[in-house]
Amino acid sequence: MKLILNEEQQFLKDTAKNFAEERTPVNHFRSLRDNKDDLLWDKDTWKEMVNLGWSGILIPEEYGGSNFGLAGISVILQECGKTLTPSPLFATGVLGAYAISQYGTEEQKKKYLPQIANGEITTAIAIDESSHHNPLNINTSAVSKDNSYILNGKKVFVVDGASADLLIVVARTSGKIGDSTGLTLFLVENNQPSINVVKLDMADSRNYANITFSDISVQKENILGDVEAGGEAIENILDIGRIAISAEMLGNTEAAFESTINYLKERKQFGVLIGTFQALQHRAAEMFCEIELTKSSIMAAMQGADNNSNELQRLASLAKTMAGETLHLVSNEAIQMHGGIGVTDEYDLGFYLKRSRVVEQIFGCSKFHTERYANISGF
Repeated sequence: MKLILNEEQQFLKDTAKNFAEERTPVNHFRSLRDNKDDLLWDKDTWKEMVNLGWSGILIPEEYGGSNFGLAGISVILQECGKTLTPSPLFATGVLGAYAISQYGTEEQKKKYLPQIANGEITTAIAIDESSHHNPLNINTSAVSKDNSYILNGKKVFVVDGASADLLIVVARTSGKIGDSTGLTLFLVENNQPSINVVKLDMADSRNYANITFSDISVQKENILGDVEAGGEAIENILDIGRIAISAEMLGNTEAAFESTINYLKERKQFGVLIGTFQALQHRAAEMFCEIELTKSSIMAAMQGADNNSNELQRLASLAKTMAGETLHLVSNEAIQMHGGIGVTDEYDLGFYLKRSRVVEQIFGCSKFHTERYANISGF
């Protein structure tokens, strides 16, 4: 496996880099936060992303996409991560597009995929029900009634859930909490009065929500995939999401590291540049090595996903573990090396620390994925 980008992927990466630097620098995010924007992402900016074709990268050409693969959209998320660009690209362009492309019926694909590619709708996946990620810890029920299912339950920490038009809901149609069987995915349009959406105020100032379903009627034609076969599907969807969010985390890490290196070259103590202190050089070298290892693990996971590798679960957990641990390390060290100014609101670096503490938890923290990797490997 060659851990390099092809020509098309490099073009997407370069385009995303220019877009993020010119259209969505960190001040763009700061403005949305300071103005207490309801969406916490900008509609005009999202429209520009859609016009660039980013929302359709995982969508087949016959439904209005480009089908450039996970590596294509991941390098875009990496560059957007460097400037903390907020958008529905992850929840919609990755999770929603992939889930419907892979598991939707022909009718569902024709209905929803062109709308995703054109930016007409955004999506969110509603899975977690407790404070720690566990895709089998599902108590939300779906009871069959005539030609529909009645959904009841509560989902927490739904990424982009406060604004999504279409929800992909994981519910239990049989079995008990913890069972890998008896799970079914449903497509639920988020405009029904019995759906209660509570927006969350998180440290990273992004779009999250807790969502409660009270006797929501969902037609059987809106089942995504096979009934009671959602366990395998949701793991596959989550692994694609884990790889993609790991790429964004890598971008966060690279930006925090670059800012720190620049500071070491400028800041003086006792008339001497602190970058000449050997202890700080060693700490910077450690960060650099960890970042390079993380790049390799994410690149391997992206290519594994695009090549339908049998090792996708292990590759995804390795990528998410490495991305989480490295971002945690670099964001901590960045603050330490900057000193008190690093946590002041007027300085951008604190945003990366806050983002790291939240994004580490999305679809499983490093501890979760270390254990998952060990179990998959037979340890």
